Amino acid sequence: MDKKEILRYLRTNSGVEDEMLLKLIDDTIRQVERTANPKSIYRIFNCTVTENALIIDNVEFKSKRLAENLKGCKKVAILAATAGTECDRLLRASSFEGARLVVMQAVLAAKIEEICDALQESIETENNVKTRSRFSPGYYDLDISEQKKLFSLLEITKRCGITLTDTYQMIPTKSVTAFTGIDYED
Repeated sequence: MDKKEILRYLRTNSGVEDEMLLKLIDDTIRQVERTANPKSIYRIFNCTVTENALIIDNVEFKSKRLAENLKGCKKVAILAATAGTECDRLLRASSFEGARLVVMQAVLAAKIEEICDALQESIETENNVKTRSRFSPGYYDLDISEQKKLFSLLEITKRCGITLTDTYQMIPTKSVTAFTGIDYED
């Protein structure tokens, strides 16, 4: 895992020399690597992008920012990924120790990003395409409630074990859903 990324999540300098912090990060990385049980899924859809919406199979996602991100795309990948329920247990176990909890949050955030990056690489390799930056419900003007539509299109609960609460939060908590535009190689 990328220690610089973890330090960024901790909002500290990548040149930090605090031996106790670095040891805690290393210990936490080892614990997460032993415990994480990543699962992911993606599917590529034909789409229509309007000035302020993305339309997939007659399902509309209203967001001007998402439409800007996907401008020119005729296809979009929807992806879902999780670090697994075991990582939620690590978070709960760390909740009694302030410093360990903060480091655990940072390491797990870096872990789910690593999983998503690997999934995006797989999409590119398997389909000989380039993908755009990920865009998730809850960012900018794409309402978090749009999660429900994503879950329906991908059958995320059935395929990855990620569930959605009444307030559209995902369980396990270290889970991500996102859109990524597809650009074909020339």
